[in-house]
Amino acid sequence: MTTYNKHFITLSLALIIVFFANISLGSVAIPITEVFKSLFHLSVENTAWNFIIQDYRLPKALTAVMVGSGLSVCGLLMQTLFRNPLAGPFVLGVSSGASLGVALLIMGAAGFGGILGTALLGTWSLVIAAGLGSFLVMLAVLAVTVRVKDTMAILIIGLMFGSVTAAIVGVLAYFSPAEQLQQYIFWSFGSLGNNSWEGMLVLFICFIAGLSMSIFTIKPLNALLLGENYAKSQGLNIAKSRLIILIATCILAGAVTAFAGPIAFIGLAVPHITRQIFTTASHHILIPAVTLSGAIIMLICDSIAQIPFTDYTLPINAITSLVGAPVVIWLLVRKRKLLF
Repeated sequence: MTTYNKHFITLSLALIIVFFANISLGSVAIPITEVFKSLFHLSVENTAWNFIIQDYRLPKALTAVMVGSGLSVCGLLMQTLFRNPLAGPFVLGVSSGASLGVALLIMGAAGFGGILGTALLGTWSLVIAAGLGSFLVMLAVLAVTVRVKDTMAILIIGLMFGSVTAAIVGVLAYFSPAEQLQQYIFWSFGSLGNNSWEGMLVLFICFIAGLSMSIFTIKPLNALLLGENYAKSQGLNIAKSRLIILIATCILAGAVTAFAGPIAFIGLAVPHITRQIFTTASHHILIPAVTLSGAIIMLICDSIAQIPFTDYTLPINAITSLVGAPVVIWLLVRKRKLLF
């Protein structure tokens, strides 16, 4: 058995363990045996536990898996495409576009007033607004990609899109009442627990679509590691490959932001953590590895954010950065070099 196989087996077992631990832990501690019974539709000792697991904790855990995996794959794609270790899933401005969509909805809903204003602020309305914002920015980035041939120029343009949308959000926030501003800030903290089973289906479809496209880009990504000139000498269509990579990233990052809000750290750091564990630059290994690693880290962060055995819940965005950043710093100091 190769070292890589051992690592994959270890990660798979870790994912199963943290997945069930995440469902078990919370303000109400549920024994693992009862979790298994509920998941396999057996008789559960406490009917309230069954409701908590099926309607809240299971969707939240599955959302955490897709969010962590999706953002990690996005980060890997962007870091390879732009050959920049600081590139993440949101460098294209997709997250900022989602934030602008939500800001326009929340801070503009008061203008409609009454029942209509309340209806506009429903869960699905926020998802649709974030999705539309992401989609419009994605279209703008892809339109630029067709005209601009320099990869680094695309990176800079994506950052400029993000700056423009962030500026518009800032202006809206400046003139908004405290109540609307607070609601927007709460959304920006990120949340894994507001997703229904219908929302899960939409997120799953986007996740599978983006992940499938990422798998088809493995060969181009490996060629790009040695530079665009080398990739061209191998017969790679740079423009086509770059377009597919960008579309995959936009689909994954846009869907995650729409359903969970802007989640920091995961997309930037997980690829680096995975490279330190697997010590390889091959995307045949890295894409499945970051998929597993991202899901595990997201589940761990969510378990910590729940503050088990208490009624308090911390913002998931704060936990991903507070827990993850020291780990990355420690790994890089210990290894003394980036495998990139």
